[in-house]
Amino acid sequence: MNQLELRMAPYLSIVIPVFNEEANIANLWQRLSAVLAEHFHDPGRPWEVIFTDDGSRDGSLALLQDLAQREPRICVVEFNRNYGQHAAIFGAFAVTRGQVIVTMDADLQNPPEEIPKLVARIEEGFDVVGGWRQGRMDNDSLFRTLPSKIVNMVTRKTTGVQLHDYGCMLRAYRREIVDAMLQCKERSSFIPALANSFAKRITEVPVEHAERAAGDSKYGFWKLINLQFDLLTSFSLLPLQMLSVLGVIVSATGIGFGIILLVYRMLHPEGTVQGVFTLFAILFFFVGAQFLAFGLLGEYIGRIYQEVRDRPRYVVKKLHKTDE
Repeated sequence: MNQLELRMAPYLSIVIPVFNEEANIANLWQRLSAVLAEHFHDPGRPWEVIFTDDGSRDGSLALLQDLAQREPRICVVEFNRNYGQHAAIFGAFAVTRGQVIVTMDADLQNPPEEIPKLVARIEEGFDVVGGWRQGRMDNDSLFRTLPSKIVNMVTRKTTGVQLHDYGCMLRAYRREIVDAMLQCKERSSFIPALANSFAKRITEVPVEHAERAAGDSKYGFWKLINLQFDLLTSFSLLPLQMLSVLGVIVSATGIGFGIILLVYRMLHPEGTVQGVFTLFAILFFFVGAQFLAFGLLGEYIGRIYQEVRDRPRYVVKKLHKTDE
């Protein structure tokens, strides 16, 4: 490819967040570069790859820097510390130039060979194309698949967009959708749901799902729980509305029990002592409901506190890119 073609704004941008993936980077680039050479060799569809090093503590950054030195179409965004997968994707979004942007993980569980499928659907006129992981039950444990099912169910209810797999990061977006997301400054965001809120035409395509070749998953139990709370509190008032309904039900139940116990006491005054344990059970139910309400309100208030501090979503330490 000559210098004129390198200077052209790319048609396709590949965004890959990286956190401690030293063992996968070489294989990832070998497979990804083969896909790009085969399917995007047309000079009219130049490409770029944006890696975000999300505070890796292994040799990932050094390997990425070496790739950027050897391939001028690679850019590495280096964070000063770890900020999380979604922040890393936003950091890459900010420097992309492509008309079509594809996000993917660095662990090779979603093969790079599936990228042409997503781009083809974008070229059919869709704004967002999601990957729908096939055969996941064969490769992932119940600990990984069950929380994912819960996230997918809640996201479908929250966004009203009936996609099967919101947890798959192998996704494609039009430029205008990414630009709209970059204008959103909230700290807690779930990119697949956020993109759908700006898109008119959304679809998904089946993609292969493989076992992780090396390294460990970066999503532990508490990160999945936090992701669920981010999803609930960032895109919906449903939890607060449910608390209002729960409050009405609890109040009505309490009044009903009060009337029943009053009538029972009037009719059977000698038997009131036997109802003490029933009263304790009712009391514990009410106390539990109150703590649930306080917890959900605390989640909203905590996120409001994070927003009003207006701290940056991430800090870029350095951009690594070979001059064209």
